[in-house]
Amino acid sequence: MLRKAVVAGSFYEDKKERLIEEIKQCFLKGPGEIPEVKKGRGRIKGIVAPHAGYIYSGYVAAYAYHAIATDGFPSKFIILGPNHHGYGSAVSIMTEGIWETPLGKVAIDKEAKKYWKGIIDNDEIAHRYEHSIEVQLPFLQFLSPEFTFIPICFGLQDYETAREVGEIIAGEKNAIIIASTDFSHVSFAKFPSKDDIKEYVEKKDKMAIEEILKIDGKGLIEKVEKNNITMCGYGGVAAMLEAVKRRGATRAKLLKYATSYDIEPGTYCVGYASIIIE
Repeated sequence: MLRKAVVAGSFYEDKKERLIEEIKQCFLKGPGEIPEVKKGRGRIKGIVAPHAGYIYSGYVAAYAYHAIATDGFPSKFIILGPNHHGYGSAVSIMTEGIWETPLGKVAIDKEAKKYWKGIIDNDEIAHRYEHSIEVQLPFLQFLSPEFTFIPICFGLQDYETAREVGEIIAGEKNAIIIASTDFSHVSFAKFPSKDDIKEYVEKKDKMAIEEILKIDGKGLIEKVEKNNITMCGYGGVAAMLEAVKRRGATRAKLLKYATSYDIEPGTYCVGYASIIIE
């Protein structure tokens, strides 16, 4: 099966050369350089990266991808993302097929089927219109075309789901796990000024980021739900944390945090972060 890009031309450029230039500018605006890619597995076991339009969050995502490039670019990635549309099964993997972006085609890893078990269902419908996993692929393709990936889409965000998925994917020792999420989504209508809404979003997101930096999946979910933090992909982040902890992760680092208001005030303020876990 060939899955064609569904947000090319809206979240990122839909022409190859223009997309390459767009990603270059993300690296230059973010970490300040286009990285040289070191092949092979490094220390990084997992990352958190945003999935908004590149104009808003691409330069934030570039920090995490710069870290992967310089630490070690493996041949396999597991990408976890939230299900924004509600289609398909509650937790869905695609076990075979090709995903296409303007930068070319990427194959789902041939071993993906072994993760089709427990709460994880094999259901391509959940992935058909979802952008949270797709927007990570051009960054990886820009760095190197030599990789495969395993996509898992989350319609559930509870801890038991995150724990089970984390246990299932923890056995993949040679892959970096990418947890795709944006942080708070808050309407401007509730606040008197852009400074007030930005301060509110940053305060809320700091609570969630603190739990991620502790590599505490359960703590993250509890903090998000208790404090009504409107973070769209916290279940996938928690699953990643559960998995990398089982793989021996001991250190997490926030590379960059920003909001959509740092680019352009709008009707919503959304938080973005790049985090690596080693």
